[in-house]
Amino acid sequence: MSALDPRDTGSDAGTHTDTAPTPGTGPRVDMAKTAPPAGTGGVLGRTYRALSVGIVSVVLLIAFEATAVGTAMPVAARELHGIPLYAYAFSAYFTTSLFAMVLSGQWADRRGPLGPLAAGMSSFVAGLLLCGTAGSMWVFVAGRAVQGLGGGLVIVALYVVISRAYPERLQPSILAAFAASWVIPSVVGPLAAGSVTEHLGWRWVFVGIPALVVFPLALALPAIRRRASGPADPAAPVEPYDRRRILLALGISLGAALLQYAGQQRNWFALLPAAAGFALLVPAVRGLLPPGTIRAARGLPAVVLLRGVAAGSFIAAESFVPLMLVTQRGLSPTMAGFSLAAGGGTWALGSYVQSRPRLEPYRERLMVGGMVLVAAAIAAAPSVLLDWVPVWTVAVAWAFGCFGMGMVIASTSVLLLKLSAPEEAGANSAALQISDGLSNVLLLAAGGAAFAALGGGAVGAVHEAVEAGASGSHPGAFAVVFLPMAGVALVGAWVAARVRAR
Repeated sequence: MSALDPRDTGSDAGTHTDTAPTPGTGPRVDMAKTAPPAGTGGVLGRTYRALSVGIVSVVLLIAFEATAVGTAMPVAARELHGIPLYAYAFSAYFTTSLFAMVLSGQWADRRGPLGPLAAGMSSFVAGLLLCGTAGSMWVFVAGRAVQGLGGGLVIVALYVVISRAYPERLQPSILAAFAASWVIPSVVGPLAAGSVTEHLGWRWVFVGIPALVVFPLALALPAIRRRASGPADPAAPVEPYDRRRILLALGISLGAALLQYAGQQRNWFALLPAAAGFALLVPAVRGLLPPGTIRAARGLPAVVLLRGVAAGSFIAAESFVPLMLVTQRGLSPTMAGFSLAAGGGTWALGSYVQSRPRLEPYRERLMVGGMVLVAAAIAAAPSVLLDWVPVWTVAVAWAFGCFGMGMVIASTSVLLLKLSAPEEAGANSAALQISDGLSNVLLLAAGGAAFAALGGGAVGAVHEAVEAGASGSHPGAFAVVFLPMAGVALVGAWVAARVRAR
């Protein structure tokens, strides 16, 4: 599971507050767009209702697409005779989204979030239609790449919308709503997609979703135009795009693609693309993430690093849970998937808990506790490799792990917006998402390589193995994935203790 979610230096200077900064001390904030009228209530109050419903509906749509497409993908690959290219249908989306995140951050900071959000949704829909009408697997992969461009543009633009359109007191609530919008799709999406694929064909899963875009855009775009359009400081000259950052974004995308490719190979020649990938990634990471991120410097750098550590360790482990249950305990793929279904609800609950105003002074402790829960859940999952351990142990452990993730992921988003000046919200949001996405590919590549080395098979064959109900993987191949990821999550607990600057 992933959440489209999405902050304290001891001062609120440069953040969105209900008062304008003293002249000469910071960027001018357009009070008509940021200060709520008295008595407007919460995120569903009269002032924010259309905007909240609109952007949450956008997240709901993307969440449904993410859960539904995964169900239809194996059938699509078989019919297009593209099983050897199956993994690229996922990596194409991921690599192009990394580049789009940086572009969206610069675009939103300079022109406002309306442009990248509209362009992103258009690209997302175009990619879906290209996939749904593809006559070959390569065209399908190209459609996924176009989708990735749209997804990267949208996710960063939504952060900027929250930063500009909502006062700080409401930002945790709208982020909690983002997390909650994944609950229904995580349960209904695979079942609905499976039914559509079986009775109408896999293409309808892709070409049917664009029709759902009209409603959220009709609500969100006019509200964003009123409350969050234009640059953060309309009086300041518009700076040119940072070409160096855009080139670094290209480097990080290409480097991630090379690492993904190398992780799926099992020969010495894979060292060449792996080395080239790291050579591209090192300068790109140093240039795109806040200084001090790698060493977990207090404040914003630690927040960005924590996002990557949490997301990477959890997603890398979660990717192997269904395969482990199918191959080692004999569950059907459907039942294996249902073992993770409760996580959608507990993730939303964790996000809701962190949004309570009375818990704000304890946010750092909540994040530390959340990472401890994540580490415990990952460590407990491979216990089902022992025959005498009930299979429902994974479902219970993962529910607690998702609760911890809900608190951590939403809190990193809240802290990032609090620590970002209005004109920096886009770039910093892009850095947060880059940390998230890049850690996924690095830890998945490492876990997949270890899994293959102990007889588990190539990472690119995981979905095919689950679909076929294959068996025979050595239990140690799973343990060597889960236990190191639990250690990474424990490191995240230490990073979480550094998110507040002293």
